[in-house]
Amino acid sequence: MTSIPEALLWCLSTGTAAAVILAALSLRARRQRADLRTRLSAAEEQNSATLHSNTELTARLRATEAEIRHLAGTRLPDLTLALAHPHVPVPGLLDARFTASETDQALNAVLEQVSDAITKERARVDAAAQSTLRGATTTIQALLYQLQSALQEMQHRYDDPNVAQDLLNADFLNEQALRRIQATGVVCGAWPGLTREDSYLAELVVGATSRLRGYERVNVSNQLRDPIAVVARAVEPIAIVVTELLANALHHSHRELPVTITLQQGNRGASVIVDDYGVGMHSDEIKAAMELLAGDQDLLLTQLGDPPRSGFAAAGQLVRQYGFGVHVEPSPYGGVRAVVYIPGDPLLTVLDESAQPMSVMAPQPHRAVTPDRSAMPPQAAAPAPAPAAQPAPAAQPAQPAASYEAPAPQAEGELPRRRRRKPASELDESAARTEPAPPRSPEETGTRWAALQRGTESGRAAAQSEPPRSPEGNSQ
Repeated sequence: MTSIPEALLWCLSTGTAAAVILAALSLRARRQRADLRTRLSAAEEQNSATLHSNTELTARLRATEAEIRHLAGTRLPDLTLALAHPHVPVPGLLDARFTASETDQALNAVLEQVSDAITKERARVDAAAQSTLRGATTTIQALLYQLQSALQEMQHRYDDPNVAQDLLNADFLNEQALRRIQATGVVCGAWPGLTREDSYLAELVVGATSRLRGYERVNVSNQLRDPIAVVARAVEPIAIVVTELLANALHHSHRELPVTITLQQGNRGASVIVDDYGVGMHSDEIKAAMELLAGDQDLLLTQLGDPPRSGFAAAGQLVRQYGFGVHVEPSPYGGVRAVVYIPGDPLLTVLDESAQPMSVMAPQPHRAVTPDRSAMPPQAAAPAPAPAAQPAPAAQPAQPAASYEAPAPQAEGELPRRRRRKPASELDESAARTEPAPPRSPEETGTRWAALQRGTESGRAAAQSEPPRSPEGNSQ
């Protein structure tokens, strides 16, 4: 048996160990390469994600910058315009991706803060403007009342008809200025500026009519059953409201068309109904008018338009302060119907006509008059019996006295005929053919003038003293 040398055995064992070590090193190197490949792939994926995220962040940043520019350049200016004109829309976001996001909430917070700041500043500036106007109108109103008293004294002092006519014209112009100043002051929160006594509602309406141009077009129908009067503290406010409603009716109807006022009495109050035949109002205009007449919201002068329209606004302020109501709606005659409802408690009272007679200028109520049969002849007092074959005719409603001429008898089945008026040319010719009236004496002129003034004397008695000044004082 051949023996293997020891050197050879040592070499063989050394080579085996080296091979094992090399195999282990190779395996480790493979694992490291695989780990490096995995790390490199993850790094590449992370780098790609980072690049994509950076792209999205860049796009979102640019979109946010565009939204901020849109806010500053478009949304905020439109918001300031919409606060003054509610019909102007305020645009929203440019990018819908920001809806309900933190960016959207932040931008809306900016809009709300700017809106609150602008609203408070507008209210502060408008309050200052109203305070200034209130002081100015109070001073001017007091001066106009003094001028009215001076004109009234001059009317009683001079008997010359020409001077009297000039004084009437000056008094009427002063009344126009006083009405506009009074309405402006009421809108600004001022007191109406005149204290009256308890006045008949019919007298109040006639007094309101006399303040306007075109008063000759106004027809007043008094349907009150009782001698109803307005309590002293509410006389001037209700007169202002009726005047403004009449002014609106006269202004928006043709100068040849009439304006009708009807006084109605209900179970709990009385109503003044104004009907015109004018151009009417659209539904949105009626809605805006009712908002002003309700007087529920604080009013800004900038809401009255340019030029400002203070009639409905002044009426709304007085409605809120004194507790009566005003309603406007389309009139059945094609124009506008305005109704002033005055509650009986606490704004109405009933006066004693024997102790305080109604002015001759006020329309008399259309009350049914029972004929005095004792003064009639026997044949007229006892009506002839109706034939048995015909039923008794139905009772006809009583017509107001002197409202129109009685219709002429007509044949059966025909409409009643009424007498036509003569043409204006024929009336002028007949008037020209009549002899002129003899000139009046100074005593007769003074008597007639005193009778005319007696109808308005009670309403102007309080104007001799200057009304109380506003708390802010007079602005010089």
